[in-house]
This record gives sequence, C-alpha cells and structure tokens, in this order.
Amino acid sequence: MKILYEDKEQIVIHKPAGLATQTARLGECDLVSEVKNFISKETGISNPYTAVINRLDQPVEGIVLFAKNAKAAAGLTEQLKSGTMKKYYYAVVYGHMDRPDGQLTDYLIKDKRSNLSRVVPESDANGKKAALRYRVKATLGKMQLLEIQLLTGRHHQIRVQLSHNGHPLIGDVKYGSSESISFGKELNARVPVLCAHRLIWQHPVTKKEINICLNPANPVLRHLCEG
Repeated sequence: MKILYEDKEQIVIHKPAGLATQTARLGECDLVSEVKNFISKETGISNPYTAVINRLDQPVEGIVLFAKNAKAAAGLTEQLKSGTMKKYYYAVVYGHMDRPDGQLTDYLIKDKRSNLSRVVPESDANGKKAALRYRVKATLGKMQLLEIQLLTGRHHQIRVQLSHNGHPLIGDVKYGSSESISFGKELNARVPVLCAHRLIWQHPVTKKEINICLNPANPVLRHLCEG
C-alpha cells in the first residue's frame, strides 16, 4: 500500500487499478480493509475509524482520501459535495477531440441491473446532470491524453461522457467502440486508461490547502505523460 500523505485526521493512498475501494464479497481484498489494517497496526486500535471520502471504480487507478475520525469525515464530505474539493484525472482517449479544451455536460441514468450508465435527454426527469472540463495534454497517433477536472461525481461519468462524445477511453470494454477496443488490445491495455492523479482540498482542522499529485503506474499513461 502506497501512502501519499498522512496526518492525525486523514490518510491519502495511491490505489492501484484492479483493487476495489470497498467490497462486500467475502475473501476479496479491498482498499478500505488495507487502510483499516494499517491504521490498526499503527495505533493499536483493533477497529479504527476509517471513512473513504472519494471512491474510485475498481479498474481506475488514483488518489483516494480517507478520514480517520467522524469530524474530519464530515468536513471532507462537505467539501466533496459542495465542489470545493478539486478532482483531476488523466484519461487516454481513442481519436482526437474536436477542440483542445472545453466542457462536456450531459444527463446520465444508471442501470443498477447492468451496472452501466447512459446519456439521456435533459428533459428526462430521471437524468442527473454530469459535467467535466477537459484539456488535451498530448497527442500520439490515434490517441490523446486529456487532463480532466471532474465537476460532478456520477457513476462511470468520465467513461460515459467521453464515449458519448465519440472518444471512448483506451482499454474500456464496457463503453468502448469496436475500434477503440481493438486498438486497446494492441496496446495491451487491460483496464480503462484513467487515473485520478490530483486532489486539492482544505485540511479539515487547519483549513490549509492540501494539493496531492501522483505519477500514474499505467504504462500507456506514463508514456504519454513523460513523452
């Protein structure tokens, strides 16, 4: 487990792709259990308070913030809900965006049976607004590296919105096109090339700004970020 930051109120972890943030399946490892075990060994408390603030989907790599007590959890959760906590992602998409930067706004519905989300018209009463800003960071052949600021937190939001825009994530078999999936296989991309690489928030006690970044482990991302 790679710790990016820790103090008395919170701990920040680099979650690898493929590890669930939290799961109810018996015998399956998850990040919450790893963090709880670490804090238990650190403090000697058998069942320490551990609240995950920003969850990531199992295939997604990136920064996950945990609170170590209820007061910190309340303050951090409020920042997440109000949008004062800033979340940035790297994403590698198939094809080239129409503009070098911009904002995507859609309305999404989650299908709980299939665990998929889809874009619906704004007039659909069940649709929930989803918005993100993007900026093209690099272009290599048929793919582009985007930096995304997530403005809302919907189910599979980045993956759905970019796919709907005509540029699915490399390695995304759920929302990809036949072309992007085939191209991802050529690159040996086994998961969506997506990483929550930066998180900015206020310390729940001191109110000082904390700005945490990480270097992605995904080889496709690393190549584009370093190229």
